[in-house]
Amino acid sequence: MIEVEVHQSLLNFLQSQNQPYWPHNLTMARLVARALRLGRSALIQTASPPGSHNQQYQLSYLLPILMWPRKTILVAPQPVQEHLLTVEIPRLLANHSQISPLLPNKAIQTYPPQDHDFNGLLLMTPEAWLVSQCQDNQFSKGIPTIIDWADNLETWVQNYLTTSFFPTDWNQLMEVYSAQADLIRQTRINLTRSLFQHPVNPYSCYLIEKHEQQILQNLIESLSLPREHLNNDFWFQWQSNGQLRWAEIHRQRGSFSLYCTPYDLSEALKNIWTQQPVVIIGGALDLEVKAYSYRQMMGLGDLTCVKFSPDRRNEMIQLYLPNGLPMPNTPQFQAALIAEIRTLLYISSSAIDGLIVILIGDIPLKNQVGAIFASEFGSRVQVETVSPEENGILITGWEFWQEHQRELKAPKLLIITTLPLPSLEHPLVSGRVNFYKQRGLDWFRLYLLPKALQELQRAIASVRESQGVVTVLDSRVIHRSYGKQVLAAFSPFAKIDYLDTTWL
Repeated sequence: MIEVEVHQSLLNFLQSQNQPYWPHNLTMARLVARALRLGRSALIQTASPPGSHNQQYQLSYLLPILMWPRKTILVAPQPVQEHLLTVEIPRLLANHSQISPLLPNKAIQTYPPQDHDFNGLLLMTPEAWLVSQCQDNQFSKGIPTIIDWADNLETWVQNYLTTSFFPTDWNQLMEVYSAQADLIRQTRINLTRSLFQHPVNPYSCYLIEKHEQQILQNLIESLSLPREHLNNDFWFQWQSNGQLRWAEIHRQRGSFSLYCTPYDLSEALKNIWTQQPVVIIGGALDLEVKAYSYRQMMGLGDLTCVKFSPDRRNEMIQLYLPNGLPMPNTPQFQAALIAEIRTLLYISSSAIDGLIVILIGDIPLKNQVGAIFASEFGSRVQVETVSPEENGILITGWEFWQEHQRELKAPKLLIITTLPLPSLEHPLVSGRVNFYKQRGLDWFRLYLLPKALQELQRAIASVRESQGVVTVLDSRVIHRSYGKQVLAAFSPFAKIDYLDTTWL
């Protein structure tokens, strides 16, 4: 069986390298080989999210793919593909004598393929794969597909399914319907007036209210939209059921953009999963082994689920949870937070030889904290930069940290000010919460909490490599019932109850 061949071949290769390797390589390689042989889908959590520098698990799916005698598709972002093509695959091919004589004969192409009938490995970006699935599902039907970096799968799907109407599209609309140009122009003026009355928020976007939807609906009925010759899917999707509709306001330019995306991504995805066996590989998709919440959100049915744990010897963090801090939703929190961060920085500055990162989700607070501590610690303090000093203090929001964590040196101390629960001030979040409420579902435990736990696991990925310290200043971890799930997301960890430079 291919599982035995893959296991022995990978074992020979790893032993020939004479260097430490990911402890679950052999197990995962057998799982992927089994999925290829049986044509059964699988969901594998590697405990190495995209933010981690440690992506050694990729050998575990590459070798089974290269040894599999039939066509396979590998879906991964372009930077991952480049790494595989320039580093990992050449390394395997250079050692094929210790692995398998089949490797050099495996054809490898990137999408679009030069030959649709070739019997090898086809590398596709997530965007290209989604287009092929949704617009030409015969292309990859029945071909085993491996999806790497699936921590971003929800974002990829949401971006693909989101349609937009930009300020420049109004001009095209007036060209097509020149006789009704005045009506179109007046509709745009009315929408601008209404949207710009919304109070300013940090996200610059807002749910479309009922009277604003009616303004657009009047235009749609007057022009008999949509029309195929407009070459824009926006109007088709806007009038479909189950759509989340919002506007992004560009206040300085005096314009706005309109967007809509499905509330429920699972409806769009569940048919895709039945077209071919799929192995979905992510670092931290769900706290549970069976990944019930993640599978429900992504429309995944019955499949093999495996969840690997971080190595307790090499990836354990130290976790400090100070007692006595006010709750984040109280007036006393901000002053107490700044005082606690100041204490941590003064104690750690002399003890830590490395980067300190402070994660703050609140945008105004992030800038305020940056200004306060820049006045005390000077140029060491920087806000959202990819080139901090070696012993710098980097203050950043969650999105910036997730995007650039891999580029930065692993921090010795990561200070998390509040849990990354999605903000209800964000219209996309409040819209999805309303979607859950209308169906009588527990929106907090089915949506907000799982998203926060995913974010936490990804945020501490690089700290595990340095076996550094994570400090959480959100007392809800201690006092709320869901605190146990939050602590499970940090596992494995050694809990610290007091400040001492010996643990820095």
